Amino acid sequence: MKKILKPLFLLAISSAAHSSELDTLIDTSSSIVDQINKGILMVGAATEYSHHGYGLSYGNVSDSVQISDEQLNAYNDALLGISTYMPYGDLKSVLEDKAVTELGLMDSAVETFTEVVVDMIAVQNVAEMAETASSPQEEEQVQTFVENNIEVLTITQEEVDTYNQATEDIETHANNASAFLAVAGNEQAVDFLESGIENANTTAEETNIFYDANAQWVAMGYNTTRNLTAVMLNGNDNIGLDLYYSEADVLSLGSESDYYLSGPTALGYNCFMYETDC
Repeated sequence: MKKILKPLFLLAISSAAHSSELDTLIDTSSSIVDQINKGILMVGAATEYSHHGYGLSYGNVSDSVQISDEQLNAYNDALLGISTYMPYGDLKSVLEDKAVTELGLMDSAVETFTEVVVDMIAVQNVAEMAETASSPQEEEQVQTFVENNIEVLTITQEEVDTYNQATEDIETHANNASAFLAVAGNEQAVDFLESGIENANTTAEETNIFYDANAQWVAMGYNTTRNLTAVMLNGNDNIGLDLYYSEADVLSLGSESDYYLSGPTALGYNCFMYETDC
């Protein structure tokens, strides 16, 4: 029975959506202003007809112009809430949201990678049999096994293409996510980028934020100018984010991961596929 490699799970990130405190203040204050306006209209009418005796209300107009406890509490709460309002947007949330998107894309690529690895992993069985064959008889067994299972053991060009593309996609999306999270988690980097947003008189949500692997930075462009504000990820600025791993470091880190340790090359073919010889 085939056994699927453990999937990677999206990093849990607490990234609350930027609430519109300003809109709440507008709504609650306007609601009270509307009541006050109607109250002024009612009082104006009352001063006219009461002095001249040419009109009466049904006695319930004052009910419709009064300010309710709900309106009062909502307005006062909005006044308190405006203290946390971010007129230039929430840059940290934007970065974290972009990271979540990249992690989702990476997870999809990991699923594709896992499926194609399981389809191709019979090659490991051949490799292990061939490596352990220490006599002509055992070598003959390898030959017989291959002849009897040639169709299952053959790897197609389509499988290889899928495997290669998945590895590229995984690396790209993993790097994007890590870059955004690193900047979002660095107070100095966030402050630096926020100052650029303020200088451009725009918001974080309206900027174009991207990771450039060639330039080795997370950059931010504005609709109002062609200029970029960027945070280096190779340690070459005052912020000091130095994130790059060598290939050896990447593979070493992978050797400690649950994904690798639960996979066929770490467990062995029979253990992975059939839970035997573990």
